[in-house]
Amino acid sequence: MSTLIAIAYPDVSTADRVRGELIQATKEHLVRLEDAVVVEHRNDGEIKLHQAMGTAGAGAAGGAMWGGLIGLLFLAPLVGMAVGAASGALVGKMADVGADDDFMTNLGSSLQPGAAALIVLGSTEARDKVLERVKGYGGQIIQTSLNREQEDQLRAALGEATAVS
Repeated sequence: MSTLIAIAYPDVSTADRVRGELIQATKEHLVRLEDAVVVEHRNDGEIKLHQAMGTAGAGAAGGAMWGGLIGLLFLAPLVGMAVGAASGALVGKMADVGADDDFMTNLGSSLQPGAAALIVLGSTEARDKVLERVKGYGGQIIQTSLNREQEDQLRAALGEATAVS
């Protein structure tokens, strides 16, 4: 089951570094990420979503592969790849996977100007190893779908005071 975690940071570079740590952890098979978005509340009031995973590019690659295979059947693999890539990119761009964009934008508007938040949707069986990687960055939990004990562990790793039961 996937877990949603939103953590506020004082600036976008810190949030981006933590996201980089999590992406590296996926390469080491410590985390399965479905989405990892940095939400920036710019000084001019604009809310900017920095997506980690582009759905259009993934769709284009998949579409090109399938289009090429289908094109081979009709002896026109290059045409098939071009049509497949274009349609795959369009479908990928229209697909909204991961955390809801409206949720992220609303969350970003609650941040102080200049601050950022990292919103992660994913799962892990190596919680202690992941906490060890991100604890040096600090941060403040905004929202999670963790149970109370897991949230307290995360708060402790980030250096936050835990809630009194």
